[in-house]
Amino acid sequence: MKLAIVGITGVVGEMLLRILDERKIPVTKLDGFASRDREETIPFRDLEIVVRAATPAALSAGGYDAVLFASSDDASAALAEACVQSGAFVIDNSATFRMDPQAPLLVPEVNPQALTSEHKILPVANCTAIVLCVGIAPINAVAGLKTVRVATYQAVSGAGRSGLDELAAGESALSQGAVEPLPKAFVAPIARNVIPQVGSFDAHGDSGEERKLAEETRKILGLPELHIAATTVRVPVRYAHSEAVFVETERDTSVEELSAALAKAPGVVFHPDGVVTPRDVEGTDLVHVARLRSESGSKRHFQLWVVGDQVRKGAATNAVQLLELLVTTGRIRSSIHETVI
Repeated sequence: MKLAIVGITGVVGEMLLRILDERKIPVTKLDGFASRDREETIPFRDLEIVVRAATPAALSAGGYDAVLFASSDDASAALAEACVQSGAFVIDNSATFRMDPQAPLLVPEVNPQALTSEHKILPVANCTAIVLCVGIAPINAVAGLKTVRVATYQAVSGAGRSGLDELAAGESALSQGAVEPLPKAFVAPIARNVIPQVGSFDAHGDSGEERKLAEETRKILGLPELHIAATTVRVPVRYAHSEAVFVETERDTSVEELSAALAKAPGVVFHPDGVVTPRDVEGTDLVHVARLRSESGSKRHFQLWVVGDQVRKGAATNAVQLLELLVTTGRIRSSIHETVI
């Protein structure tokens, strides 16, 4: 399989390389692209990948089966179509195509059937929406969903390397009694703090992340009329997102029935007792669900706690799972005569 990664030097780009290796994807060619040529190379298996500037011409000439984007919305908008015209599938971690009605929004554990033969651009959903949908899709399958209310506790990795660096610099300054650097990645200092704003506010007071979470969750679940209310909060955690979720089901159900559905759901680790924290799931690919309970004995109102690694399942792993889906459904075929890296 011939692959390219656009944004290979970023946090998600680096994780894509790790996931490709961990999942033993049979790669025969792998090229790396960024906003400009880089002097340093990036190791992958037995290769040292030269990082080149991403241009339509360079991506069109590569003969790729798939191009994985881990860059900006602008880069995807400028470059994706050239990849498709050259015959490649595009798997895109930006928000550029997520709400395009011609593009499916796929989470393989939830809605793989949404992939059809005409789809060439496969957006990767918002990381918070991915974690949420994996956690509540089993509930929807058993009893339907009427309303979803969620408060998120989002790791700084959602802001990329700058977010991780800002948390580290702030913690270091505070621990040494030094002056904390002014925030750049966030609207307020993040070290030892929580910030109830992820993205810019609209006229109604909703943030960009809150809008994405609601719109994309509806699309993934195939529930365009689902009522969703969200408050998204940035917290001083490095990699995993957590979500306190409150659902109202369409039909009567029980904690026992929902527990059974969650226990057997793909991609889910269900904890019938105790708690799970972001540090527990950091570096893993599964979504963990804990603290499932009904509200005062209700048969339709339930609460749960959902946690997943934002860089892995919320971005890179989901992208590689989409690549695997293209292979298993026969849309990408690798020659048995090609040498695997």
